[in-house]
Amino acid sequence: MTDPTMPLQRPASRAARLNAIEQALVDHVVTSQSQLSAILANQGIEVTQATLSRDLDEMNATKTRMPDGTVAYTIDDQAPTSSTDCDSDERAQQQMTRILSGLVTSVAAARNLIVVHTSSGAAQYVASVIDKHTIGGVLGTIAGDDTVLVICVNDAMAERRSAWLLEVASTQN
Repeated sequence: MTDPTMPLQRPASRAARLNAIEQALVDHVVTSQSQLSAILANQGIEVTQATLSRDLDEMNATKTRMPDGTVAYTIDDQAPTSSTDCDSDERAQQQMTRILSGLVTSVAAARNLIVVHTSSGAAQYVASVIDKHTIGGVLGTIAGDDTVLVICVNDAMAERRSAWLLEVASTQN
């Protein structure tokens, strides 16, 4: 059992930083990047303004007027409603390229499944990125520490999505 008074310990990784930012935006009304930076600093995460700005952009965080009139950062959870081809949503593909190109180490199809290997500790973040985007033919993901299992509707779709994921992960930023 964990002690609720103990601060959460996070590794010094990009995936942990992005997760901390997402959690901060869920738990707090964040009205500025300096406020967000202070929240992260309290968790032992030091981040430059430029990196924080890029991270917020990558997460599709936007400033939104709240019901009480406050303007605060929120995460845009909107994904394309339907897509039979991942190329149809260029912004989603650009976001996925930025994330996956730095974390995915290999991709392989096996029947209707795709096995995606990642850097150590990054699998759940990669799975979350895949799950947040509606990708035609992909039913969902299961993640461990460094491996993501992507479940597709059939063998042919797994082959197509495997090739697509490998292409996205191979793109240089």
